[in-house]
Amino acid sequence: MLGVIMSIIAGAAMSVQGVMNTRLSEKVGLYGSNAFVQGTAFVLSVIAMLVMGEHHNLKGLFDVNKLYLLGGVLGLVITVTVMIGIKDLSPTIAISTILISQLLVAALIDAFGLLGAEKVAFDWTKYLGLAMMIGGVLVFKCKS
Repeated sequence: MLGVIMSIIAGAAMSVQGVMNTRLSEKVGLYGSNAFVQGTAFVLSVIAMLVMGEHHNLKGLFDVNKLYLLGGVLGLVITVTVMIGIKDLSPTIAISTILISQLLVAALIDAFGLLGAEKVAFDWTKYLGLAMMIGGVLVFKCKS
């Protein structure tokens, strides 16, 4: 149940953050706002790491698959592309498209066991669900 609650909080926070970051970028610029957002996250992450006593785990950075270190690069990609998507579309259309993309990529990661994930069967009903979500976004985007 904790996973469900945390996932709901994450989804809500991502939507709110995307809009906040977009509004910030209107005044500060795309990369200035990204630097502020990522910098704030970095400082708060360091504080949380120290408070929670996980600083001794940093030596694990040398033992992990180096591909996984690109997660930080993806943080830049995610923040910038969310801001551009929300600015060019609308929060609802952008976030809906992002969610569909997330589900599709997560399904591929599960189906093929990519990035160390355990393989999970992904049958036609799940692909049908994704297709219905895409259809829903298209219907929502249509102007009456």
